Amino acid sequence: MKTSVSLRRFFNPSSVAVIGASRDAAKVGHSVLGNLKHNGYPGKLYPVNPNAKKILGLKTYPDLSSIRDAVDLAVIAVPARFVLDSVRECAGKGVRAAIVITAGFKETGEEGHILERQVLETAAAGGVRILGPNCLGLINTANGLNASFAPLMPRSGSIAFFSQSGALCTAILDWSLVRGVGFSKFVSLGNKSDISELDLLEYLADDPQTRVILGYIEGIANGREFMEKASEAVRKKPLVVMKGGGTAAGARAASSHTGSLAGSEKAFDAAFRQTGVLRAHTIEDLFNFALAFADNPVPEGPGLCIVTNAGGPGIIAADACERSTARMAELSSGTVAALRRSLPPTGGFYNPVDVIGDARADRYAAAMSAVLKDPGVDGALVILTPQAMTEVEGTARTILQLQGGKSKPVLACFMGGNSIRKGAEMLRSGGIPTYPYPEDGVRAFDALVRYRREREKPDPGFMHFDMDTERARGVISRAREAGRNELGEKDAREIVSACGFRTPRSALARTSGEAVKEAVKTGFPVVLKISSPDILHKTDIGGVRVNLRTPRDVEKAFLEITSNARRLMPGAMVWGCLVQEMVAGGKEVILGMTLDQSFGPMIMFGMGGIYVEALGDVSFRIAPVGALEAGAMMEEVRSFRLLKGLRGERPSDLNAARDCILRLSQLAVDFPEIVEMDINPLLVMPEGEGAVAIDARIVVNFPS
Repeated sequence: MKTSVSLRRFFNPSSVAVIGASRDAAKVGHSVLGNLKHNGYPGKLYPVNPNAKKILGLKTYPDLSSIRDAVDLAVIAVPARFVLDSVRECAGKGVRAAIVITAGFKETGEEGHILERQVLETAAAGGVRILGPNCLGLINTANGLNASFAPLMPRSGSIAFFSQSGALCTAILDWSLVRGVGFSKFVSLGNKSDISELDLLEYLADDPQTRVILGYIEGIANGREFMEKASEAVRKKPLVVMKGGGTAAGARAASSHTGSLAGSEKAFDAAFRQTGVLRAHTIEDLFNFALAFADNPVPEGPGLCIVTNAGGPGIIAADACERSTARMAELSSGTVAALRRSLPPTGGFYNPVDVIGDARADRYAAAMSAVLKDPGVDGALVILTPQAMTEVEGTARTILQLQGGKSKPVLACFMGGNSIRKGAEMLRSGGIPTYPYPEDGVRAFDALVRYRREREKPDPGFMHFDMDTERARGVISRAREAGRNELGEKDAREIVSACGFRTPRSALARTSGEAVKEAVKTGFPVVLKISSPDILHKTDIGGVRVNLRTPRDVEKAFLEITSNARRLMPGAMVWGCLVQEMVAGGKEVILGMTLDQSFGPMIMFGMGGIYVEALGDVSFRIAPVGALEAGAMMEEVRSFRLLKGLRGERPSDLNAARDCILRLSQLAVDFPEIVEMDINPLLVMPEGEGAVAIDARIVVNFPS
């Protein structure tokens, strides 16, 4: 059954039964029934309680089967031990949608988890979709449906909101009434036993009452499907999400550089960036962004013009703009001339446009009119501070009049308290997003700009490379037969070589004499590295020697390296040393992969060598990665300027580095057994000379 069909009964039911309706005003069942009755829901209501004849003036039924008519939606508010029977009743009655308000399930421990699973299995067998349990319920302002125990009914609007936290829902509802924020849909997900954010994204993306979707989540079970649904939704309307509880989620010991630098938050950041989801880091930003989208057109470009009656707040806004993806619009000569005619000689005629402190509403009108006509201006932020001559309400009316057509987004920042309150309320009521501080307004405009860029982003440019997958699979199979999960450099290098990475010439030497012979074959200078499946970070035990130029150097290095290994890691299996061609030149970067429990393989790119963990100059994406994202990954790291070439240096081979990211992404998707991997360093040679994987290590995990 399609989600849009299955959720329609939740949001647009023709009849609702409240199982556990109560005469006691302190009970949840009373609150739910009261909300349904008193907020304009036009459908039929059926209270269900075997111990009452009437509740809130409505005929009450002892059970569902006593209701002669069909029931579209059931709201279950009975103690947890009775919920399973209620769900069976729903299935028997043909009810296909149920909201389980009741708590006491998996959030309480193992017994609750078992009960929740039983409820879900029974519902699935009977064709019943479940919202909850342990949820506040849901609200649809379009038809007056308040199937929740929230103490307040929100205003009607174009913002849809879903949340895993019921307590957060009630706080936001209270806040929204103070701020004048309206909602189209309001949903508490609770334990997400059945219906999750995935279902809601699909439904809300096509909901005609919704212009922007907001969500608060604490975790996602199926990250891959979330990315698909989010991408589809973003193509239709903005999606703003706040992620909570991520700093400790998914934490585990990780032996690789990539594993130690990655984590749940990095995965969510990468997934949101790839799908166009706008991430809000505070509740304030969540709704500041939403207000901008709900009441404004998306700007044609990034150019913001600031109109202010106070220099300081204008400068603060300009600083915030320079730190964002938006930019300060450059005003045309015609606009500057118009401003000179309209403003006092002491005003500011460029950007920010300063109408100065004694500006009345007419001066704001002249400045705004000139600015909004400028083709280089894509949006405006109007800042007002209450001064002796300021006409707060008159200026608010002026802004509303000028913005009647809404061809460009206009945001307002009315700074102050009681003296600006009425003007701010006028703007909010008239559909102008209004913020208390300049930075808030700039961040909101920046969200509009970023969404515009996401909608215009070209095809990701997925590529497929010919790889010797059988050779790579053979290495992994041998490791499985040997009971090894961690592959040393020799095996890891064979895998990356099979996948098309260029690697240095290398040979295993079991004795110092063999090392000298191999060095002579390879050609001096050479590099010696300890070869052991148990020693992953070779430099930590003195297991690497570089720039060895003579047979004597090689012999001495071999003895020192193997001696260090046996002394510092006596339990390690030592195969000998790898004698490796020394590759000169190039810039060191790191490529890595780690398996995120929600999203799957996550690819890392960053500054390489031994300093990667100390500097943390890395970027992440979820595999599969396209050429567009691979390029963006490189540009995000601060050291990217080194790759482009500084002070006359030849630029590095960026195309080769990009292709290495794409090859690693393909490897990660093709071999789900690989859970961690580093190629460190990857030497990116000068432009046109490719890249060389100098060292590699891989961790695999085989299903039992």
